[in-house]
Amino acid sequence: MDEMIFFDTLRQGLWISVAISTPILAAALISGVVVGLFQALTSIQEMTLTFVPKLAAIVAVFWVSMGFMSQTLATYFSDHLIPIIEGM
Repeated sequence: MDEMIFFDTLRQGLWISVAISTPILAAALISGVVVGLFQALTSIQEMTLTFVPKLAAIVAVFWVSMGFMSQTLATYFSDHLIPIIEGM
């Protein structure tokens, strides 16, 4: 395999992983900031208060964006990885 093909495939795979993980990480960040602000304003320092809303937001965003994630991965595999595997 040529080095250029290898590094291009690796670069595309990393960008796809960034695109797929961005919605979930953004939901965790936003819910964490909101819960942290709520805890700072009310002086409630309960550990489950930070965990449960983050988990709920992550699960909700994952459920909503699951089609996008699987379609993106399937397209990447069928367009880029399968032809490379068949070529060998």
